[in-house]
Amino acid sequence: MTSNRTRRRLMERLKTEGIENSRILQVMEQIPRHLFVDEALAHRAYEDTALPIGFKQTISQPYIVALMTQEVMKHPDPSRVLEIGTGSGYQTAILSQLVDQVFTMERIEELMRVTRQRLYDLRCYNIKYSAADGTLGWPEQAPFDAIVVTAAPESVPGELTDQLSVNGRLIIPVGGRAEQRLQVLIKTPDGMEQEEIERVRFVPLLAGRE
Repeated sequence: MTSNRTRRRLMERLKTEGIENSRILQVMEQIPRHLFVDEALAHRAYEDTALPIGFKQTISQPYIVALMTQEVMKHPDPSRVLEIGTGSGYQTAILSQLVDQVFTMERIEELMRVTRQRLYDLRCYNIKYSAADGTLGWPEQAPFDAIVVTAAPESVPGELTDQLSVNGRLIIPVGGRAEQRLQVLIKTPDGMEQEEIERVRFVPLLAGRE
């Protein structure tokens, strides 16, 4: 169920869906996604679908993970990346293999504890963790070359765009349950540029901690 052939088949599907960055595909083929889902769902780990991980959260569809990572890698040198919504740690693990340092935030403390141990066991050592309200970002560690948000606010939090470096990229789903769109905001010397990528569906971005 977790054979190399199964993983390669998923990577081929991602290519046909527009994922062109070979480094991302290589890393995603190597990262054992089945370790990021419940054992009962491990046989579905290499399907291109979101799966529940408990705590009313999900592990994102591989295509969406690849798409958001590809937007990060369009930065000329994405060395410092903030992830808001650690979840299972799958996106975190992929980013850790592509950039110098990942800063990741999760509001559900118990989920963060489990995920942190999982990533440590996988030898992902270039990650800093914060069990905190991600809507506020992590100003003490700013600026960031990219910020990846894995839950959807109704509108873009200004605190996040403030924490981008020049040329920094904010990759974020925006909208309510009825309709969300993945947006990329790029901080330029003259202000912000905005691109809309495609329709998506994420859990809502909530303030506070659990």
